[in-house]
Amino acid sequence: MTPELLIGSITLFVLAIFLGVELITKVPATLHTPLMSGANAISGISIVGALIGANVAYAGGSTVTSGILSFVAVVLAMINVVGGFAVTNRMLNMIAGKKKKRGA
Repeated sequence: MTPELLIGSITLFVLAIFLGVELITKVPATLHTPLMSGANAISGISIVGALIGANVAYAGGSTVTSGILSFVAVVLAMINVVGGFAVTNRMLNMIAGKKKKRGA
């Protein structure tokens, strides 16, 4: 990896962090559930990409490092998806509970 590519990659990563922080702090509380659902969809896409990467690493006889990184990517994305769905389900149940109490 050339120094120019490394500096460009680090710069992009830092800018993504700043953008993410600004985006999350500006989202009103009523939009957190739809935002969580969108993040789950993106994590699902990450899982597919990590599985494809793991398959390429396995089939190509690549180094062990790429296989390990693919496995870690799958595990972390799955934790994000499962946790996100659990939080979204809990929030939707809380909202549904308020509607039931009001209607009774």
